[in-house]
This record gives sequence, C-alpha cells and structure tokens, in this order.
Amino acid sequence: MATLRLEVITGERVVYSDDVDMVVAPGSEGELGILPHHATLLTALQPGELRAKKGSDEVAMVVSGGFMEVCRDKVVVLADAAERAEEIDVARAQAARQRAQERVAEQRSRIDLTRAEASLTRSLARLKVAEKMRRRRQR
Repeated sequence: MATLRLEVITGERVVYSDDVDMVVAPGSEGELGILPHHATLLTALQPGELRAKKGSDEVAMVVSGGFMEVCRDKVVVLADAAERAEEIDVARAQAARQRAQERVAEQRSRIDLTRAEASLTRSLARLKVAEKMRRRRQR
C-alpha cells in the first residue's frame, strides 16, 4: 500500500515525522483529507486537530495555524505551534480558555477582541484533542 511522508515542523522542533496512510488537516476552508498521490497543494491551516492515520493507528496533534504543502508523496506542515495529543497540558489549556473567555467578554478594543478570539480558538482545539486522546485510552 502506498504511503506518504508527513513532517510537522515548528520554529522550535520537528513535532512529527513518519510515513502515514492519510493526513486530515484543518484547512482554511474546512478539513482536508490527503492520501498518497494527492495533487500538489499549498494551503493555510486554521487552529485545530491534525490527524495522521497509519494502519489502524491514529496520531492526533493540535496545530495553531500555519501552512501545509503537499508535493508528490510528501506533506510538510509548517505550524505556528504544534503539540502531539499526549503532550497537551489540560490544566494549562483550561486556564488559557478561561483567560480568553474573560478577554472576549471585556471587549476593550477590536484588536484585543480578535486576539482573545484567536486564543480561545487555540485553547478549545487543544482541549478537544486532549479529550479525544483521553477517550481513546479508556477503550
């Protein structure tokens, strides 16, 4: 069976690098499914869950925006920030969500509101991925 190489990279580290069967990423227009031999593509990513399927296993990560390039059988994600599901500190993500919700409620200025909404989106994505990981472990 054909595979594709997935590399998830931030400015600080390589978060993931392996051959996988499929990648599902949070594109700017919705989720994108990438299979081997996909057409060449360059797209912006929204904060959200990035999944890599390898056989019956699935690796989940959260990305905080960035870009994804698909070229032949290689997918490179250049993320602003990225964490594998098992790396997410749930208490820290919940605290970030709480702070962001408070900042959204204050609505001091349009710039502050935009930043608070972006922070809230990122923290909700982290919590969603962490919760999925927790449920998978309970099976």
